[in-house]
Amino acid sequence: MIRKPAVAGYFYPRDPLRLREQIEQYILPRAQKIKAIAAVSPHAGYVYSGSVAGAVYSHLQIPQKVVLLGPNHTGMGARASIMTQGAWITPLGEVKVDEELALEILENSQFLKEDAQAHSAEHSLEVQLPFLQYFRPDIRIVPIVLMGTSFEMAQEIGQALAKTLKNGETLIISSTDMSHYEPQEVAAKKDQAAIEAILDLDPQALYQRVIQENISMCGVMPTVAALVASLLLGAEEARLINYMTSGDVTGDYSQVVGYAGVVIH
Repeated sequence: MIRKPAVAGYFYPRDPLRLREQIEQYILPRAQKIKAIAAVSPHAGYVYSGSVAGAVYSHLQIPQKVVLLGPNHTGMGARASIMTQGAWITPLGEVKVDEELALEILENSQFLKEDAQAHSAEHSLEVQLPFLQYFRPDIRIVPIVLMGTSFEMAQEIGQALAKTLKNGETLIISSTDMSHYEPQEVAAKKDQAAIEAILDLDPQALYQRVIQENISMCGVMPTVAALVASLLLGAEEARLINYMTSGDVTGDYSQVVGYAGVVIH
């Protein structure tokens, strides 16, 4: 499958020159590069979350292979969907799926299903690609999207990733936004609780806080999976790179969406 852009011209510019110019507004040229196991990055339109995403990617040593984990917003396809072949197209060019790595991950998980339909209109992974392409033009990816709230599923997929990946040769990116359409004070408080669990490298605590405190963090399952994998791959520390809300862009703090950027190493 050749997966064409679904949100180019909406979440980010369709024109490649304008896209590069916008990315360059958000990157931090002097950021210290970290050899990370995983990272958390938002997926809203670049005008809202681009500063957080740009800061995250500016801090990463990006290897050639990246596993992209994101939530399934569309409800299409299987609950846990992986693409094992083909390529994704963005205005910056083609990104190939790493077929060998994807098939090995699929073989190691009972929950993941080969399913291109789930990815056809989903934006959570697509918006990560131009940042990755900017820093690493030869990037190869394994796209995975999850829906539902099964800790068992997220945990098992994290274990499958750890079983498959060789530390240092592959980066895991969890794509998530934080609280959705809450007043600034409420969103910041809820998001802090979730972020603290991520920084503590505690997938169980993250899952429980999101459920118990009704935190509308759309990518909790991908982030749980990323944390599980990171711990098994030897993660010792997580660093908050940036946090902001849509209100910091629009000036309207009555109903905001939160964005957090974290690097795990």
